[in-house]
Amino acid sequence: MANVCVNSDLNMLSVLDYAVRVLKVRHVIVAGHHGCGGVTAALSNKRFGMIDNWLRHIKDVYRIYSQELDQIADEQDRLRRLVDLNVVEQVNNVSRTAIVKNAWKAGADLQIHGWVMELSTGLIKDIGVTKQGIGGRSGWNLSARRTENSERLFS
Repeated sequence: MANVCVNSDLNMLSVLDYAVRVLKVRHVIVAGHHGCGGVTAALSNKRFGMIDNWLRHIKDVYRIYSQELDQIADEQDRLRRLVDLNVVEQVNNVSRTAIVKNAWKAGADLQIHGWVMELSTGLIKDIGVTKQGIGGRSGWNLSARRTENSERLFS
């Protein structure tokens, strides 16, 4: 739920481990979607029960980027940007797992990519966040908030 990849999620780690070690995947996609109910819930002042513990991770992303996010007057634009930033942070989380670090140390050609889907159109946007291991380049294109390819998704 809410596109959260944390080191305590044994389900996610099991899937990642199988994909990387057994299937030898070369590309892992961390994908969020605009209109995410989890992101919306995380920004509300409501209590939802046990899920509040999970949503805490998104609240932490907001805290990290609060200076930027608080500058966005339109609530929907702020939510959309938080979805993008949450994907950035989850790509970072996946790239820090022992599974990925060990694969990179062993020389695996593995890339972790961040994408966001626009539910209203079904279009997928590469938000310009890719992590690669040893010998590769890692890219954090946070300044490219609205590139030519993604502009139509924000209008």
